[in-house]
Amino acid sequence: MHAMQYELTLPADYDMGVIRARVARVGHLLDDWEGLGFKTYLIRERGVNGSPVNQYAPFYLWDAVEGMNTFLWGGAFQGLSNDFGRPSVRQWTGLSYEEGGAVGSPGRSAVRRRQPVPEGVELTEVMVEAVEETGRLAGEDGAVFAAAAVDTARWELVHFSLWAHEAPKADGDLFEVLHVSAPGRERLPRGRQW
Repeated sequence: MHAMQYELTLPADYDMGVIRARVARVGHLLDDWEGLGFKTYLIRERGVNGSPVNQYAPFYLWDAVEGMNTFLWGGAFQGLSNDFGRPSVRQWTGLSYEEGGAVGSPGRSAVRRRQPVPEGVELTEVMVEAVEETGRLAGEDGAVFAAAAVDTARWELVHFSLWAHEAPKADGDLFEVLHVSAPGRERLPRGRQW
């Protein structure tokens, strides 16, 4: 499993209706994308739920690297780059994935928490704690799924959770979900990834 996200931080007075219309127009195009577990089309609006920015920040879980590469190099990502400029694309190696009791429900909100992996710690312990946190989040009321992944270039953990309601029990950046494409949900490996 691989996690991926890019963020388009937009001007403070940007009409987020443009992003909503874009997702309404093209969001379905990944509903059957080979190799994609989930794509969550996420936004944050300045002044809403404590967000300091207007932002479009889709988050992906890939069950196959080929699917991710086809998305990035096969033309789909080029359209976004043409319209907004090419964003930096963050990638993390999967640590764990768990489905919650609300799996199959449409996602309404998502939470992303990034945290550094401190120097001098036992890596196994930190990764096991991340796996346990995935299970805890997935066990909360309204959780659709939870995942954890690590970027070993930056030594950063990311915890991501999708929720069927607007009051998630998770800490981090809160996003509104505009659409979810989940063609490969059943192929995402459950539990610890090593």
